[in-house]
Amino acid sequence: MNQMYFKLLAFTFVVSIVIIVSCSSKNGSEESKLMIQAGVNYQNYCAGCHGNNLEKFEKKDWMYGDNIQSIVNSITHGREDIGMPAFQVTFSEKEIVALANYVKEGLPEDKESLEPALSANDQVESEVQKFIVDTIVSGLGVPWGLEFLPNGDLLIAERSAKLYRFSNNQLFEISGLPDIMVKGQGGLMDLELHPDYENNGWLYISYSGFADGSNKEGCTNIMRAKLDGNSLVDKEIIFDGFPDTNRGHHWGCKLEFDKDGYLYFGVGDRGNRDVNPQSLDNHCGKIHRIFDDGSIPEDNPFVNTANAMPSIYSYGHRNPQGTCMHPETGEIWVTEHGPRGGDELNLIKPAINYGWPVISYGINYNGTKFTDLTEKEGMEQPVTYWDPSIAPCGTTFVKGDRYKNWKNNILIGSLRFMHVERVVLEGNEVVHHERLLEGVGRVRNVEMSPDGFVYVAIETPGKILKLVPVD
Repeated sequence: MNQMYFKLLAFTFVVSIVIIVSCSSKNGSEESKLMIQAGVNYQNYCAGCHGNNLEKFEKKDWMYGDNIQSIVNSITHGREDIGMPAFQVTFSEKEIVALANYVKEGLPEDKESLEPALSANDQVESEVQKFIVDTIVSGLGVPWGLEFLPNGDLLIAERSAKLYRFSNNQLFEISGLPDIMVKGQGGLMDLELHPDYENNGWLYISYSGFADGSNKEGCTNIMRAKLDGNSLVDKEIIFDGFPDTNRGHHWGCKLEFDKDGYLYFGVGDRGNRDVNPQSLDNHCGKIHRIFDDGSIPEDNPFVNTANAMPSIYSYGHRNPQGTCMHPETGEIWVTEHGPRGGDELNLIKPAINYGWPVISYGINYNGTKFTDLTEKEGMEQPVTYWDPSIAPCGTTFVKGDRYKNWKNNILIGSLRFMHVERVVLEGNEVVHHERLLEGVGRVRNVEMSPDGFVYVAIETPGKILKLVPVD
């Protein structure tokens, strides 16, 4: 058992006791036991999506309402279109009612009480590197994509479909975004500059886009555009994912150019795991490779495969959330969300089947199994996996010499456990893990600036942090 596990148990115990004291059903040993168990059930089954401290619950996000019966209905029946499973096969009616009370009564009236444990300007001494945490931008919601312009300005993509330029300590909103479906896990996702940006000015943007003529269905899109002051111009959609669906989860989509100028990105299975990831006739559950204008490289592995989407580079993925290039080898590495357990770090190779959902180290969110297999001939094993899930998001390699003892390590944002995961490689083998910034908040992205500093985007509350190394 690790330190975070004990912290979660302690949190669960404290919150459960508070709820027991405050709930109208506090009298009686059976009710008390049910409420204590509800805290444990929440951490085991719910916290991965809703936050360890219930911080992802907001009144505007309730599925059917925030009264007890509505919460009971949500837990019992779920809602497939947003990825919420039904728990009627997992818990008894009494356990569901207790869990609903845990959620209802455990929410603090003052959201500021959910501030992260680590404050700005704290000095941190990790295993091999000291650094100071400096808050660069605050007052954000869910910052997702980060990208630096050659002049040092920082572009910030908010999931709520807002694009900002941070310049001279001020935020300026950039106009001209396409229509974006802000639904569930979708919205404005990632940003990437063309490798030759200083000459051609192309900025690449991934987002959840609407299907033609629909205000309910959509899929992952990529647009490129140019900046004219604080406006987007010369806009071109270079990728439109297929098929469209009304589901609001597993969109992907992080962008990364490799050393040869190919653009890589992942699209999640869009909640249709039994069809999309193992079929080549759709874009979902895949890693794609395209040219900078959206055209297809002739040596893509499935260009000559009947009915296959020619942009597909690898398949059998669940929900890729981090795409990055090794600074020395040029290889593409991807982190992806598993279900309950089974998050993965994968080294991407052409034409390879990464197995989802035929093989997995995870189970359904409600505790049931969907496969008994963790490996199968013809399917690639992850380089490493996490169980319990850390919910990996933005991912980057440490480049340059500012963090000498982290060089070529992978830094991964953890939504679930609110830290930055440092992964040490020897060749293509993971030899060590370290958790940095534990308790900092849900880490949505980690990015390297051109001058060699690590920047971290967190949500709830939304901030951009800079890790300043101390020698």
